Amino acid sequence: MVKKGHKVTVFEALHVAGGVLVYGIPEFRLPKKIVQSEVDYLRRMGVEIVLNAVVGKIETVDELLSNGFDAVFIGSGAGLPNFMNIPGENLAGVYSANEYLTRVNLMKAYMFPEYDTPIIRGKKVVVIGGGNTAMDAARTALRLCPEEVSIVYRRSREEMPARIEEIHHGEEEGLVFKLLTAPKRFIGDDDGRLKAMECLRMELGPPDDSGRRRPVEVPGSEFTMEVDVAIVAIGNGANPLIPQTSPDIKVNKWGNITVDPDTCRTSKKGVFSGGDIVRGGATVILAMGDGRKAAESMHENLSTGVW
Repeated sequence: MVKKGHKVTVFEALHVAGGVLVYGIPEFRLPKKIVQSEVDYLRRMGVEIVLNAVVGKIETVDELLSNGFDAVFIGSGAGLPNFMNIPGENLAGVYSANEYLTRVNLMKAYMFPEYDTPIIRGKKVVVIGGGNTAMDAARTALRLCPEEVSIVYRRSREEMPARIEEIHHGEEEGLVFKLLTAPKRFIGDDDGRLKAMECLRMELGPPDDSGRRRPVEVPGSEFTMEVDVAIVAIGNGANPLIPQTSPDIKVNKWGNITVDPDTCRTSKKGVFSGGDIVRGGATVILAMGDGRKAAESMHENLSTGVW
């Protein structure tokens, strides 16, 4: 949009620009100096980046549109972590993958006490899930020097949604894969700290709606694992804040903003959207494509006045 002659302001909720590239993707996969160089390039081009600006709290989309902005692009992502709703999820030592990765990547918990963001390092770490975020969390945990990091996944390896390369890298680095296993409850000590996890063995039944074979509990197969850190990485939901404060922006049953796929236009005039807030958890490449497509549509709309 800047290249097309528009004045652009980016509102970033956190204190560092870059979104999930900064807080979610580990340094060993994406060095932060690369992201920072892109942010610096945007600033040199004239983009204003406003940090610590939570749209939906400080200003709504309607207020932005009435305060001098002619168009709004929503790229607020899928940052609402899913949990399993099993007993013990509030114990100290149980993290969502979002919190764990944000503490380590953005808030530099691995440098405590130089940075005042503590994290429980643990000796027996489990990561629950089989996607790319689970692999990122597990490989990050390995670098904090625990005795053992395990991936606990309720299906078999063939059904793991993580990229084959990520699984391979994790194996090379020493991850332990405990497949066809599902957590049943977390067990704490007298101080409310995680000490164990009760699990069930699973077997695969017929395919479900995702096309993968459905995991089915094996009766009487309960067993307990010694665990002092558990990282829940079973997916994320759409960030709800902007849709909640802009009810005329239509969302689907999962809370994702609905758009015209050809133009990235939402149901609200002047508002465009793309990336994970539309697609659900997807890739950086797809989000970048959405941004480019939306920019073309925004430029056309602002140039012609036609919605």
